[in-house]
Amino acid sequence: MKDDGVPAHVTRAARERAFSLADLPDLREFAAAEALRRGMREDAIGDFLVALNEVATNAVTHGSTKARLGIWREGPALVVAVHDDGREWRFEGEPGHDPPPEDATSGMGLWVARLLSNELHVTTGPRGSTVTMRFLLE
Repeated sequence: MKDDGVPAHVTRAARERAFSLADLPDLREFAAAEALRRGMREDAIGDFLVALNEVATNAVTHGSTKARLGIWREGPALVVAVHDDGREWRFEGEPGHDPPPEDATSGMGLWVARLLSNELHVTTGPRGSTVTMRFLLE
């Protein structure tokens, strides 16, 4: 695994883009075009972009000011990895697994992303944090 969260075996097939908070609109446009190009149905793009936006926003507001997106196709799935350099994230259990409390005004991003993706995994360590999501295309 490289520092950006993209596994070495897909490096040639992956498209990558660095981004900051101000770049989120362009990042969504880039990701939508890549998802369509890689086989995502047009009617699935909305949910895909909501999930991606939640994770990408978390990366640049809680992780580090700059983050990286990797996107590739792996068999019947589109895989997206969002990596930031934040190292202070401590969590118990699987992040986003449980819904936030009814009166929550924040903290819903990973839960929403988990609901909209087919898989969501979080890894964190001395090289930063990566959220990887899979979206079935077929």
